[in-house]
Amino acid sequence: MSDPVINSALSKKLGLLEEEYERIIKILGRTPTYTELGIFSVMWSEHCSYKNSILEIKKLPRSGERLLVGAGEENAGLVDIGDGLAVAFKIESHNHPSAVEPYQGAATGVGGILRDIFTMGARPVAALNSLRFGMISNEDENSKEQTSRNKFLFKNVVKGIGDYGNCFGVPTVSGEVYFENCYNDNPLINAMAVGIVKHNTTATAEAGGVGNPVFIVGSSTGKDGIHGATFASEEISEDSESKRPNVQVGDPFTEKLLLEATLELINSGAVVGIQDMGAAGITCSTSEMSAKGKCGMKIDLDKVPLRDKGMSSYEIMLSESQERMLVVIEKGKEKIAEEIFEKWDLNIARIGEVIKDDRIKIFYKGKLEADVPAYELVLGGGAPVYERERSFPLYLNKKREFKADEITVPEDLNNILIRLLSSPNITNKSWVYEQYDTQVRTNSVVLPGGDASVIRIKGTDKALSVKTDCNGRYVYLNPYKGGITAVCESARNVVCTGAKPIAITNCLNFGNPYNPEVYYQFSEALKGIGDACKVLNTPVTGGNVSFYNQSKDHAVYPTPVIGMLGLIENTENIMTSHFKNEGDVIFLISGNYIREGNEISIGSSEYFRLNNVEPEGDAPDIDINEEKKVQELILELISQRLINSAHDISDGGLAVALAECCIMNRQNPAGCEVQIEYKGRKDFELFSETQSSFIVSANETNADLITGIVLKNSQRCKRLGIVTGKKFRINSDIELETDELTGAYFGSIDKILSE
Repeated sequence: MSDPVINSALSKKLGLLEEEYERIIKILGRTPTYTELGIFSVMWSEHCSYKNSILEIKKLPRSGERLLVGAGEENAGLVDIGDGLAVAFKIESHNHPSAVEPYQGAATGVGGILRDIFTMGARPVAALNSLRFGMISNEDENSKEQTSRNKFLFKNVVKGIGDYGNCFGVPTVSGEVYFENCYNDNPLINAMAVGIVKHNTTATAEAGGVGNPVFIVGSSTGKDGIHGATFASEEISEDSESKRPNVQVGDPFTEKLLLEATLELINSGAVVGIQDMGAAGITCSTSEMSAKGKCGMKIDLDKVPLRDKGMSSYEIMLSESQERMLVVIEKGKEKIAEEIFEKWDLNIARIGEVIKDDRIKIFYKGKLEADVPAYELVLGGGAPVYERERSFPLYLNKKREFKADEITVPEDLNNILIRLLSSPNITNKSWVYEQYDTQVRTNSVVLPGGDASVIRIKGTDKALSVKTDCNGRYVYLNPYKGGITAVCESARNVVCTGAKPIAITNCLNFGNPYNPEVYYQFSEALKGIGDACKVLNTPVTGGNVSFYNQSKDHAVYPTPVIGMLGLIENTENIMTSHFKNEGDVIFLISGNYIREGNEISIGSSEYFRLNNVEPEGDAPDIDINEEKKVQELILELISQRLINSAHDISDGGLAVALAECCIMNRQNPAGCEVQIEYKGRKDFELFSETQSSFIVSANETNADLITGIVLKNSQRCKRLGIVTGKKFRINSDIELETDELTGAYFGSIDKILSE
């Protein structure tokens, strides 16, 4: 089949703007070939170039004392944790593929992020995820057909994540799952991975050394995933279902072999540079590695192992077939590389060499199919950069008219608490994480279900605490405050395990950037994230932008997911969230800016959501400096061994947090007897989602010392009550058996999915 006519109309079909097509002609000095046009279209897509986001991303804090490799420098960020060890970690989205093919979309999202970690020379030790779907309860306002589809997506995404991670052999230890109508057409599937590497065994994604051979290793190349990067850079529509071929197909068993072969190859000293073939496949890896090394590559596609006959140069260059790497080997060490990959029964093929000219020269069947300057293709090089129009979202004017006192005071607070504990956004997600192997490699110390998960580092006294977090409702109501809260909440979660927050990665999920209101959400949320990271000293090590999470009906809530990394220097200081000893004192410790009742934030809460689909009002107030102080205070109490548990207040407010402290240890639940002196409406004080607040428990003998330390640090401290037997009591307003709490909290997802 002959190539189509090259013109601006074709370039538009491939996702390029007319001015971008004209720019390509100017760069090349001629009309591009079909293969060249395909190369530019994927490299200049939003997914690869960040052309609509990079100016805002550059405002984020990307330096810190522990940072060894920062955002955009390599396949993943790298953070020093002492003792000659570093942590590689990163989060990325696989939203669009999962919307049309949930199992493979989610599975290959896991595979891709794992490759980003081990191409750094790091062995993956943990996987995490952050998931968003449309509502799955039949009680919600969706049609039966929509609810059924949401359940289908949910079940198959979880299965895809579990199957890939379990077969690969990495524990999936933490995550979050939310359900909102705005994700009906656009589920968000964000995958995160964490790895450990010695400082002197890291690898780079930079090509170099004229004459050095270039190898493709791993799986064969097929037609799956062609134009996947372009697909991820457009809105979901009625035509999206026809783009199933844009979804890659994963093989976790091959990936496991590729992991071992890659780490052995890096440790052999034969590697000059190595990069995963993710988005845009051979196109991306050849151009980015060359641009970084200020060199070029000459590639012969006839040498690429193919699993589909008759592939064109265009298809080979744009294929996103999984489990592949591009490797530059030091000349003279080719045999070392070949023997390693032959031992692991994987393809290894020499497909080219590094050249002096800064150009990617692609040959196929004796013909020069592409001759493109590498620098002009890449982010930070010649790829276009735009600052889009932004405007204050008009919907917020209406939202801010919300009056909390119009909410009817409920008569039965017992019923409210049970409904909250049963609601899909709060209820325990054991249905999800029990499908994951959470303990493979025997490093998992604190398992999923609490604030954050903890992975010990063998051979040391250290451990890592990891968590993903974001409340899209908060960001929707107030992008700036919502961005701050996403960082602070994820930091709070790792603090509750005894870990000091040290760095973040982020996955920025938004609608169409050409919509000025969406771009306002994006820029303000990033401003909030940046301000929070500066105060908490958690630099941004990298991540992912996912725009176009939007259908003809609506955009998703702006959802900038934060992947937080915390460090525990001594595993003896690991803390958990559940109450442990009958008779222990229960304290509420919070920042001193907190107002009693906190009524203005109730419209963003899960309590409000019980009877209202859309949030109203404003996001909860938060003060970053006070947040930092209270987090440091909790870490001080943990390090001095003064408290027995720590849990932060988040979704569902104080009453839900207390209930979780009682029942999180499902095998041995506890009760509590709590007295609260209400300053405002009791339902607001019990269920508003007050920020910068922790529930801790401690031996009675430490109570006065704890109070003194808190007051010395100018924070707020309230003695709420004590841990008791099997009754859960708050004043005379809520009185339930712990069995009732446990049944509501642990059983609702199974029940909903069986309906």
